[in-house]
Amino acid sequence: MSKKAGAKADDRPAIDKSGTTSQRSAPAPQCIGELPPTVNVNLPEGKSGLLDLPKLQLPSPSWLRTLADANVVQVEPVTSITPRNMFFLFGKKIGSTNLMFQNKEGRCAMIEVSVGVDTAAVQAKLVQLMPNEKDIRINAAADSLVISGTVADALAVDKIMSIANAFVRKPGGAPGAGGERVVNMMSIAAPQQVMLEVKVAEISKTVLDQLGSNFSATLNRGNWAAGIVSNFFGNGAGSVGLAKTSTGDFLQIDAQRKDGIVKILAEPTIMAISGQEGSFLAGGKIFIPVAQDASGKITLEEKEFGVGLRFTPTVLDGGRINLKVAPEVSELSREGIGLSSSATGGRAILPLITTRRAATTVQLFDGQSFAIGGLIKNNVTQNVRALPILGEVPVLGALFRSSDFQTDRTELVFIVTPHLAKPLPTNYPLPTDRFVEPSRTEFFVGGKMEGTAPASPEATPTTASKAGAPTGFALK
Repeated sequence: MSKKAGAKADDRPAIDKSGTTSQRSAPAPQCIGELPPTVNVNLPEGKSGLLDLPKLQLPSPSWLRTLADANVVQVEPVTSITPRNMFFLFGKKIGSTNLMFQNKEGRCAMIEVSVGVDTAAVQAKLVQLMPNEKDIRINAAADSLVISGTVADALAVDKIMSIANAFVRKPGGAPGAGGERVVNMMSIAAPQQVMLEVKVAEISKTVLDQLGSNFSATLNRGNWAAGIVSNFFGNGAGSVGLAKTSTGDFLQIDAQRKDGIVKILAEPTIMAISGQEGSFLAGGKIFIPVAQDASGKITLEEKEFGVGLRFTPTVLDGGRINLKVAPEVSELSREGIGLSSSATGGRAILPLITTRRAATTVQLFDGQSFAIGGLIKNNVTQNVRALPILGEVPVLGALFRSSDFQTDRTELVFIVTPHLAKPLPTNYPLPTDRFVEPSRTEFFVGGKMEGTAPASPEATPTTASKAGAPTGFALK
């Protein structure tokens, strides 16, 4: 490069009123000497900063030679300072660009400017609203915020994300519109575990009253018999016929009453980390055919039934537990749905699943319980089968009529108790620690199911000395 070209005053670029270079009138920069390392400058959107060129090895008066994108940053010289070697940088729009300055000796310096979200304002607001969370770091990445650090619990994470979303949301935007512009890299210091004890109690009572008659009469003539009525009140079809038999007359009366009570009790215990979902299912699965396309292709869809539970615990300040719980009890119904299929050329009965579920959100302390009740089902079924006309005759019509009355009443209650828990050490006792397999003599001669434990002078951590110690998780 020519030193003469860099030292002439005529080669100085023209600077317009906005402080940017007039690219049409300025010649291409010709730098003398080795360029210093590129300097990176970060500016918040809508704020300005001061650029001190003497710190960039340009102590003499300097001029702006190139500006890649004037829409991102605006450059203004500080006119009150002589010689001119300090400039104001104003962040106009989120993005990045670069600048080149040159002094009268021809030496150049490159500046990389990044305009992003104002992280200082977010950090100051978090310090004001959440003073206990001291390990939170906010960084800008283009038009997004990156939040890192360690917080106390999952509730603090939700609060921090809500505050950050308020800063990146555009004016007039819908709530939550900035969620995709906030990157969550926070971790929880000590994730609290929650143990949930659930008792599912169901009482089902069935009452069945049935009264019916079945009348049959025949006329005998020699070896032939003509039937008048037969089996008009049963589940099958009635008949009138002629047969070679020696059948006589008879009358059947069917009267019965059935009472039944069914008790169902399930006590699942589930563990989950604060903020994470846990689930439980004690039941089974059935497969239901489902048509996929017009060609009649059928696939099997899996359906679950039984006693199920889904819950999401969140540990709050002061030991409070916010609990979202959704219990469900489902069973196969005695009824079904008929289905005809041209592909199989037959008729199938698909089962029905009766489901009762509840969903709620509560807050309570460790060891407190709450109940979900009122899930009551009351079914009444009445059936009457009678011989036309004769079955409608008062009093005597009861001989030509069969009726049954059935009542099903079911009540379901959920009782939920959360506990704060922490893992036990590795030397916890097991229920099988004291079990000794019996010898052949003890089993066949003495009829013992357990053998005699040998006497040991030194008790191990898992022997009889700790047989009564708690197992599983320690409740806090």
